[in-house]
Amino acid sequence: MALAATAALAVATAPPAAAQPAVSAQATTDYTVVVETGASRGAAVAAVIAAGGTVVHENDAVGVLTVKAPATGFAQRVSASPAVLGAAVVTPVGRTPGAGPSNRDMKVVEREHPSLDEAATKAKRTPAAPTAGLDPLDDALWGLKLVRSDLARTKQAGDKRVSVGVLDTGVDGTHPDLAPNFDRARSRNFTVDLPQDETGATVDGPCEFRGCVDPADRDDNGHGTHVAGTIAAAANGFGVSGVAPNVTVVNIRGGQDSGFFFVQPVVDALTYGADIGLDVINMSFYVDPWYLNCTSNPADTPEQQLAQRTTIAAITRALDYAHNKGVTLIAAGGNNHEDLGNPRSDATSPNFPAGSAHPRQIDNLTCIHLPGEANHVLSISSLGPSGNKADYSNYGTEQTDLSAPGGYFRDGFGTDWYRTNENEIRSTYPRNVALAEGAIDADGNITADGLAKGVAKACQGTTCGYYQYLQGTSMAAPHAVGVAALVVSQYGRNDRAHPGTLTLDPDRVERILVKTAAQRPCPTPRTVSYENVGRSAEFTATCVGDPKFNGFYGHGIVDAYAAVTRGGTV
Repeated sequence: MALAATAALAVATAPPAAAQPAVSAQATTDYTVVVETGASRGAAVAAVIAAGGTVVHENDAVGVLTVKAPATGFAQRVSASPAVLGAAVVTPVGRTPGAGPSNRDMKVVEREHPSLDEAATKAKRTPAAPTAGLDPLDDALWGLKLVRSDLARTKQAGDKRVSVGVLDTGVDGTHPDLAPNFDRARSRNFTVDLPQDETGATVDGPCEFRGCVDPADRDDNGHGTHVAGTIAAAANGFGVSGVAPNVTVVNIRGGQDSGFFFVQPVVDALTYGADIGLDVINMSFYVDPWYLNCTSNPADTPEQQLAQRTTIAAITRALDYAHNKGVTLIAAGGNNHEDLGNPRSDATSPNFPAGSAHPRQIDNLTCIHLPGEANHVLSISSLGPSGNKADYSNYGTEQTDLSAPGGYFRDGFGTDWYRTNENEIRSTYPRNVALAEGAIDADGNITADGLAKGVAKACQGTTCGYYQYLQGTSMAAPHAVGVAALVVSQYGRNDRAHPGTLTLDPDRVERILVKTAAQRPCPTPRTVSYENVGRSAEFTATCVGDPKFNGFYGHGIVDAYAAVTRGGTV
């Protein structure tokens, strides 16, 4: 999208607010309130109080308040103040399972596997002997080799002083392939589990921990742990290794167990990550409940338009803040098989509350896919093992910066590898999630269902780790993030603001990634139909551009070896 990012906010300081009056007895909910650029905090807080709200949390870095207020009427009242840019409900309520596409429903695309019968008849790859510096299960990591991490690690395998933030559903810090690189002390969870919504429908399920806040080394979804493993699973002679196997992983959780990513946790995770000196942040999600946030779409109510403007302001301010603090920001391009420079109508938003989605014609100039299309964010498209764009991957010259392996279950049409798990991305899998999903039994043995999905188990003595295959631009982004972490490791300087760590200007990291990427031209013919692999005509995609830059591959496929050997001349 062509929407301009909101300028960063300089928030005026003011004394703490005086005691605030009690909120009325009517039903209340939490709101994200964005302070207007140039307005004082005190004036914004006064407006909140006058509108019947109570400030419960402040993010001073970007001028965002979390407010508890009446469930109806508050957003319009507080936004009438010149000190307030806008307000949006923090966690929209009423979502029922499977009520419409969202981050929560990413499993529809990401977990495409053969049936039990189909898996039994498929050929299996013959494992190659692991090369020095690779781990036993790396034979299946075609993505690792496509980005040439196997070669890059002979020169640069990553530096512990480089920290990567995983802004996702959590990270299983106890997984034996992640524990060696996991920084428990700096990891944080910015979400609160939502057992169910106000209608009684399940959202995250029962709370496992007091206060409904999971520990910072836990992942009850599995998505974040998979991402973390692709970035930095340790090269320890066990299981798999990541693209940058020696860097440090920090969990900055902003996603619910159920896979939803709401505005406030994402903003708090981004600003926290910037403040502690993270070098790179992976963002494999979009901000719920709007697939595309539009400033004034006529199909939306005034309150919905206000909520989307608020979301755009809050997220772009947080991203700008992180970039200005030295963070390289990389995001998944999205799995909606569309050119985001020429988007289709959106019939999936908002995905909260249930049944509220409505068709919207999308104006490219006033709508944006967040965080992938914001300023300072590198957006990554997804490839299969053939190097071809995956059927599900978003694309377009306006959006795509780089490409990387994300898996493509239906790659290799006409060969034995068509519709096999091995076409996807193997990475770390939390034991608790594998058990809950029926991939393993209570004794830790892989079930028939787990075998059909390609689940693997690796043990050293009594210590075991599990691994699963997934596909998506969510899997492509961490390959690019791993390469970015290697770039900081190779060319970074001592960070005076955070002694004992390295830093590198994110604009230089971007230049190195772009200039060292392996250029790939558009296919011939340029228009690709996926109907032969069972997709509808809606998936048909046309590649525009030249080998240096085009809509399928951006500037090219990220190349770890070129980045660490030639990046110094960029």
